[in-house]
Amino acid sequence: MQPASRAALAAARERLESRTDGASAQDRDRLGDELAGVAAVLGAQPVIRRHLADSAAPEQIRRDMVKTLFGAKVSQISLAVLGDVVSSRWSRPLDLVDGIEELAWQTLLGLAERDESLDDVEDELFRFGRILVAQPRLASLLGDEAAPAARRLELLATVLADRTRPVTSHLLEQAVRSPRRRPLDEIVEGLVDRAAARRERSVAHVTAAGPLSQRQERRLLDVLNRIYRRPISLKVDLDATLLGGLVIRVGDEVIDGSVAARLGQARQWMSR
Repeated sequence: MQPASRAALAAARERLESRTDGASAQDRDRLGDELAGVAAVLGAQPVIRRHLADSAAPEQIRRDMVKTLFGAKVSQISLAVLGDVVSSRWSRPLDLVDGIEELAWQTLLGLAERDESLDDVEDELFRFGRILVAQPRLASLLGDEAAPAARRLELLATVLADRTRPVTSHLLEQAVRSPRRRPLDEIVEGLVDRAAARRERSVAHVTAAGPLSQRQERRLLDVLNRIYRRPISLKVDLDATLLGGLVIRVGDEVIDGSVAARLGQARQWMSR
């Protein structure tokens, strides 16, 4: 997002927290689902989202448009949150849609934080992301926007089989219902990062040739905590093709210490 959209999202998140302070778990759950539904509608309606993101139009006109379009379909708190969103200045209409979707995710993650299940939700999202990476056919089926959403959600329910917490299920349902031409595994990875961020942590995605012992994980966490000077949440994936060593990614930074990478560098050096 460009600076204007980042500022708009930050303001919307701040107002979201104040509007949901004291709200019941049921109201928060409904708010998350309703915001995700609105984001899906606007994602498919470029003309409407363009009008709602038009900062040249008076703010009240944009708020009134939200009420006309969604007033009979969503709760009062959802209308208030959507009014906050459209009253801000967004760099692009699609950023407004991304902002509403982000608020939907944060609402549900906040619900998990409130009932102290955020750690479990983060782990469940990560494990599901690993399933998608290991089974690209499943990822393709779940992310196929040409297929009816109901069929994709039915497949998701079969895969989850009631083994995840409700917040995890709702987040994954939202991602499957409206992937908006984004790889599903990337959406899920983003949800993992957001869950960690709510715990004031960063996620280190580690790929290893084989399982790490508890001692190795503790040592790695100690090193990463010192490097990044903030708590790190470790997510480990296995890939035997690395031969040995680790590949570590924190945000956009990648540390490739795998044997396969070193062999590749040696081959390049020998071919000069």
